[in-house]
Amino acid sequence: MAVTYARGFRAGTAACGIKAFTTGASAIPSGQREDLCVIHSAYPCDTGGVFTTNKVKSASVVIDQLHLQRNRVQALTINSGNANACTGAQGFRDALLMAKLSADRLDLDPDQVLVSSTGVIGRYLPMNAIKSGIAEACGNLSPEAGDAAARAIMTTDTRPKTAQVEVDIAGATVRIGGMCKGSGMIHPNMATMLAYITTDAAVEPGLMSKLVKAIADQSFNQVTVDGDSSTNDSFLMLANGAAGNEPIGPGSTQAEQLEAGFIQVARDLSRAIARDGEGATRLITVKVREAASDAEARTAARAVASSSLVKTAVHGGDPNWGRIVCALGYSGAELALDRLQLRVGGLVVFERGAGVDVDLSAVRRAFEQPEIEIVAALGLADGTAEAWGCDLSEEYVRINADYTT
Repeated sequence: MAVTYARGFRAGTAACGIKAFTTGASAIPSGQREDLCVIHSAYPCDTGGVFTTNKVKSASVVIDQLHLQRNRVQALTINSGNANACTGAQGFRDALLMAKLSADRLDLDPDQVLVSSTGVIGRYLPMNAIKSGIAEACGNLSPEAGDAAARAIMTTDTRPKTAQVEVDIAGATVRIGGMCKGSGMIHPNMATMLAYITTDAAVEPGLMSKLVKAIADQSFNQVTVDGDSSTNDSFLMLANGAAGNEPIGPGSTQAEQLEAGFIQVARDLSRAIARDGEGATRLITVKVREAASDAEARTAARAVASSSLVKTAVHGGDPNWGRIVCALGYSGAELALDRLQLRVGGLVVFERGAGVDVDLSAVRRAFEQPEIEIVAALGLADGTAEAWGCDLSEEYVRINADYTT
């Protein structure tokens, strides 16, 4: 159920054939998979969001930032196959129309609807198809359609990405569920990902906006596939209060418990994105320990996970740990080489300023596993962080060489 796991949330989907319109195909393929979904809450939600840091933003991002100012969101409408980015005034009109069409069907005001788009940049949305799709999706809303919604937002993803958890808060059982998409054009500080986490927790107004950035920093901003940050990245958190608990306020023990649940779901989704990177055959987890601060640890971990040389070494099973040390050195994080210890797959390969006598064939075998864990202990303080990435393969080049054709 995932994004509809929390009480009071429903989803509906439709197959609009958006990708066929975007790529200029002469007809919508028969049996086209769902490429549009609507998420609806029975109650207005306290909502927080973070978006792309790219100066080129899709129309949907700009519209959502405006609608979030009212903080009374009750629905999301999301399409895949077309990013509605670099589409000028028409793109903004289309994004606003998506919100209005959804609002009319759900008896809401347009600013209670957030819209997201993902896919090819620079093409206009096929609004006639989307209009029919919104009507269909709003007409088949169900709490059981969370998995279908996760499939509808996929582009080059090979599998839907969902996660959910229950948290006991002050005697009330709170549900948290989420979905995301992302496979290519993924890099820290948001990337081509759309991510949505819902909860039925009752919270004081503004709590989601207070928590969302810190949660993104510990999850989605630690994912990298290819070093490209997109025009459409959006991470939204919605709380509708259906659990009936006493409203949770900032700085409370209950807020810490709720945040921990959000982080768990967000990290599970982040790992799923890295595992499903375009052309990926291996998941890379980078753990940094004993850094000067958590922020410095995040910086160092991201540098290793995003290094093209590290990613290609992993893909080729080349036990070239020097590339990892190099990435730590240029990351910008404080580093004392004589205190650094580096492990690959549990094997110590570097410490006290030099490489150690290690069986390189064992390191090669570690690089060849479906999941590779790299642990760097910096020996400075108690800062910790993780980042997730994947190998860089020939298949990645093929996918992106043919993306619009």
